[in-house]
Amino acid sequence: MDHLSPRLRAFLSEPIGEKDVVWVDGISHELAINLVTKGFNKAYTLLGQFLLMHKNEAEFQRWLICCCGATECEAQESSNCLKEWCSCFL
Repeated sequence: MDHLSPRLRAFLSEPIGEKDVVWVDGISHELAINLVTKGFNKAYTLLGQFLLMHKNEAEFQRWLICCCGATECEAQESSNCLKEWCSCFL
């Protein structure tokens, strides 16, 4: 876990529980607002979307960029965060 950012390390340190979507590494305040307006207010709902896409990072990133207004960097960081969380907890 030495290569992980502090924010990613914090997210991976425990189950998702009721964390707000802004806890997901790569999700900025602005992107969180866009996600909340689309019904993705909790980290587990965003994880659900990732799982519905069969953990396909490229597809999830395209969805975040096209449908939610994420930057390429935000999309990459958040998909990596969810992928790492799945590796730890699923």
